[in-house]
Amino acid sequence: MIRAIILDIDGTLVNDEKIITPETKKALLKAQDMGIRLAIASARSDNGLRRFGRWLDFEKHHGIFICYNGGLILDSQSNEVYFEKSMPRQLAKEILNHLKQFKCIPMVNKDEYMYLYDAYDGIINVNGEERDIIRYETRTNEFLICEKKDLAEFIDFDVPKILVAADTDYLAKHHEEMGAPFLDRAKCTLTAPFFYEFNAKGVDKAKAISDAFDRMGISEDEMMAFGDAQNDISMLTHVKYGIAMGNGVDEVKKVAFDVTDDNNHDGIAKALYKYIPELCE
Repeated sequence: MIRAIILDIDGTLVNDEKIITPETKKALLKAQDMGIRLAIASARSDNGLRRFGRWLDFEKHHGIFICYNGGLILDSQSNEVYFEKSMPRQLAKEILNHLKQFKCIPMVNKDEYMYLYDAYDGIINVNGEERDIIRYETRTNEFLICEKKDLAEFIDFDVPKILVAADTDYLAKHHEEMGAPFLDRAKCTLTAPFFYEFNAKGVDKAKAISDAFDRMGISEDEMMAFGDAQNDISMLTHVKYGIAMGNGVDEVKKVAFDVTDDNNHDGIAKALYKYIPELCE
């Protein structure tokens, strides 16, 4: 019996137009009406998850937000924080100083603001196409922008995540150098071909799932999770029904319990109908 469904966002919950398809939304809303708990597990902040929660009526069903790849877990209805772990500010300062030698765009968020160097210098090359990554990140996560001359000097708070954007070719060549000095003190992850992220050491989607659902008496054998990227692997292998999206990378598909259709063709809904046939009634 499936009692919880955990969802990655980009490439999973939303299609390439960044919306939840009607059939997938219908299936997820009905699952909640049946008493199944939903959680969104993402590298994004809680601010960045709110609109997806609104689309899925989380505030009526105690939907769970697993933010920063597991660095923050909260109940979207009550705003109760189940778990929170950030990088110490001194470590964040060291990372930001180290990143100055690379051709990249570091970003740090706090509350409703995204802090960065230059709001007008956000163009990166993503597989041969130009993208304004600052506009993309701040608009999709509903952040206000605040420029700082020196992010490392500015930081006076513990940081849940440092997001680094760069050209896909450049990041492929240099992301290991970016993270190398901090591998024993931070979690360093390539979360997209154009994003590299630093989180607190020990932060992990699989651990977050246990922290969120153990208190509800829901075991891993009663969970289904959906993902498409490398940072979803621990989550998919942690639950019984780890489902890879058809558009997912090969590493994810190899470890998944099953592979469904892609994010543009209702992959989530099709898997839910397969394993929870009551949703079809």
